[in-house]
Amino acid sequence: MTPQVQILGTQWLAKGKVRPTKQRVALANLLVGDGQDRHVTAESLFESAQGSGEKVSLATVYNTLRCFCDAGLMQEITVDGTRSYFDTRMDDHPHFYWEGQGILTDAPADQLEIARLPSVPEGMEIAKVDVVVRIRQKA
Repeated sequence: MTPQVQILGTQWLAKGKVRPTKQRVALANLLVGDGQDRHVTAESLFESAQGSGEKVSLATVYNTLRCFCDAGLMQEITVDGTRSYFDTRMDDHPHFYWEGQGILTDAPADQLEIARLPSVPEGMEIAKVDVVVRIRQKA
């Protein structure tokens, strides 16, 4: 791993005030080391870590992703209530979920229009609106 990749991962952790343990730095480098946004599952990040020679358990990957989300470095997008994806892009934006492939990608935000949201119960406020557009190959 190049020194530049190490620096990007370490800086990213510092931005979220996350203690830079060896495993957190390694996973951060895989997530943001090339400066590109990522949509990962815990399993896909675990496979990437294994492929790069990092010694990390799947449980550690899950815990680390949760830590990164809690620190505001990533956001979790749940598809079907059963599968979670973790996104390094933190601005509000919609997603495409590719049903046949199990892939989550960014969708063009400039093409999305939400005209009105429902009223929320008294004493509550909308924290966030997640938009996941499920797509599949035409039959």
